[in-house]
Amino acid sequence: MYYNIHLYVWLSLTTTFSLSIPTLVAQTDTYIVHMDLSAMPKAFSTQHSWHLATLSSVFSDSKLTTSKLLYTYTHAINGFSARLTPTELDILKASPGYISAFKDVRVEADTTRSTSFLGLNPKSGAWKASNSGEGMIIGVVDTGVWPESESYSDKGMSSIPKRWTGECESGTQFNSSLCNKKLIGARYFNKGVIADNPNVTISMNSPRDTSGHGTHTSSTAAGNFVERASYFGYAMGNARGAAPRSHVAVYKALWDEGGFASDIIAAIDQAIIDEVDVLSISLSVFGVPFYEDPVALATFSAVERNIVVAGSAGNRGPSGLTIRNAAPWIVTVAASTIDRKFNAVMKQGDGVTSTGQGLFPLSFPSRKLPIVFINGACFGIDEFPGFIVVCEETIEVSIESQFLIVESATNVTGCVFITNSTEIDLFFPSKFPAIALDFENGQKLKKYINASTSPKVSIKFKRNSVRNTAAPSVAAYSSRGPSRIIPEVLKPDIMAPGTQILAAWPENSSVEFINGRNIFSNFEIISGTSMACPHIAGVAALLKKAHPDWSPAAIKSAMMTTADTMDRNNEPIKDLGLFNWPANPLDMGSGHINPNKALNPGLIYDLKSSDYVKILCALNYTQSQIQIITKSSSNDCSSPSLDINYPSFIAFFNGEESEANLTTVKEFHRTVTNVGDAISTYTASWTPIKGLNVSVVPNKLEFKAKNQKLTYKLVLQGPKRTEEQEAYGEVRWVDSKLKHIVRSPIVVANYHVDDIG
Repeated sequence: MYYNIHLYVWLSLTTTFSLSIPTLVAQTDTYIVHMDLSAMPKAFSTQHSWHLATLSSVFSDSKLTTSKLLYTYTHAINGFSARLTPTELDILKASPGYISAFKDVRVEADTTRSTSFLGLNPKSGAWKASNSGEGMIIGVVDTGVWPESESYSDKGMSSIPKRWTGECESGTQFNSSLCNKKLIGARYFNKGVIADNPNVTISMNSPRDTSGHGTHTSSTAAGNFVERASYFGYAMGNARGAAPRSHVAVYKALWDEGGFASDIIAAIDQAIIDEVDVLSISLSVFGVPFYEDPVALATFSAVERNIVVAGSAGNRGPSGLTIRNAAPWIVTVAASTIDRKFNAVMKQGDGVTSTGQGLFPLSFPSRKLPIVFINGACFGIDEFPGFIVVCEETIEVSIESQFLIVESATNVTGCVFITNSTEIDLFFPSKFPAIALDFENGQKLKKYINASTSPKVSIKFKRNSVRNTAAPSVAAYSSRGPSRIIPEVLKPDIMAPGTQILAAWPENSSVEFINGRNIFSNFEIISGTSMACPHIAGVAALLKKAHPDWSPAAIKSAMMTTADTMDRNNEPIKDLGLFNWPANPLDMGSGHINPNKALNPGLIYDLKSSDYVKILCALNYTQSQIQIITKSSSNDCSSPSLDINYPSFIAFFNGEESEANLTTVKEFHRTVTNVGDAISTYTASWTPIKGLNVSVVPNKLEFKAKNQKLTYKLVLQGPKRTEEQEAYGEVRWVDSKLKHIVRSPIVVANYHVDDIG
């Protein structure tokens, strides 16, 4: 079990049937309706008036029109959302300008150390070059904000940018005066929630956050400096976001009462109108094409308007093909660990001491208590009140499963978990004291228990322990690629800290329920790709401030090609979800974000909207489906291609087994832009990939000017079906002065994603 509040958009059937006697009442649902703007008659001055007129032709009672229309979308998409019966939808389909409609989808709920772990320092690197993101506006679509948090203090903040047109909306327990030079905007969107259930009572009808998730993510992205922040003494230090001098605009579209895509699209639409620089979106939809994916739809327009969009990869790892937010215009963010540990020391009655991971956040008196080993699964724990019980991880029962069993017990005094994992990537807030020991220390404890007639142990918890471990590592929960929707684009893109992240939290939202009472804190430690996403959003703001002429694709490229693939021990980054084996690009993308290196990448891979159109054409989307995404009726599909100018490579040698002896060639064409020294020479090198011949043509690029573009191709030659299910490599462009190493990962796979259940 993972203790996070990551937000997901799930496909669900929202249709219910209401049967009255003797008549079957037609069901009304919310639909997202896409319209062709070029078809709007000149008589209408706004899209809103056109949409009202279009709907008025559908309803027999014209007075219903206004109440049926929820939102008009003008930037994220061209269209509107409305409450319709199937019959009314059929009538609407005959309206001039109608393209398509899909049913609204339900939305469900999906730092002190991390910034220094990333090497961010006000005296050098990305923070110095960007003045910590000064003047940038980061928009966060989430559960709202707790404006009283010190993380939203505007001490030291610059003036609100003159281009800002957003608002600070008043509402329940939220006054517009709560905004300032840090929190410059706060809006809320819940028409979709209310339309789905007209009898619902919105408990906090305002931008105020009641779940904590939005406060945590927005302060992770751009929280101001807060001294001596901690979670009950844990993770004590100076808290700050990745871009602490950037402004924050919060768009609340996720509610305790539910959430819908119609509200999310409205929030992103407003963020585009407000001219944010970066969007942080820790929510996602899985398993639908981009023309039905509300996040992909809305963010395409955001990127067109030069807004960098960071999206969480999802928390369904370590299984493959679980990646979310895979649209090529989104920066898809996986989650890593950081080098912070919350240790505990256990002392046995025979004097032997062991150090392990402390799993209990609050105070616990260090006293000797009887201890007993019960079984691997931890069943029967209630039979031992007053004891500290020992549970040993097995292949069948993981430490997370054991924790669930123990947590559900009623008479828990304490627990020791013995695990084979060398790293435990989660901080478990719990109602009982616990420690996780590695296998070696666990065997010492078992030996002591077996040899003693009345074994006892005491456990002392340390509030903070930062040490150089095998961090970063890929978090076990982080979703993995490739994408089922677009396997030809390697996802995730990059990895950032997502585990044990301390950030701001609402004062009235409990962090735990212990001994019959709620526990509250101004800061909380949680884990998930939701926490990784705002780190990337913050770094994107730093880079955009330092390089205002760079496109979102250029900023993404800079982060990807300079990412780290080695941990703090100078060993390959490990995968905690797979026995600590070396991680691969389907786990971590290009690697772990290195903000200071990304500031000066040497070369970048740039992309335009027309490049994304080429790949949409190659996915065999129809013109109307592409128009839903691009809002243009003149999309050029004359040269469709799955090979766009992306900073990474994935190739499928997935022919039939009978074709294993036949040879095929895969070619990838790339164009790099020189953003380093005007006169520079780069030479290519690459890692061998088993069973393939790899070459780069040309293998030397000589630049004569800054911003000059040069092209090369990567050639992979091998059997139509490779022997290995997956193989990995990379291409490196190294300049002659050894100032820049521009890396691009390569994945080779021999399967069809549709064939994998």
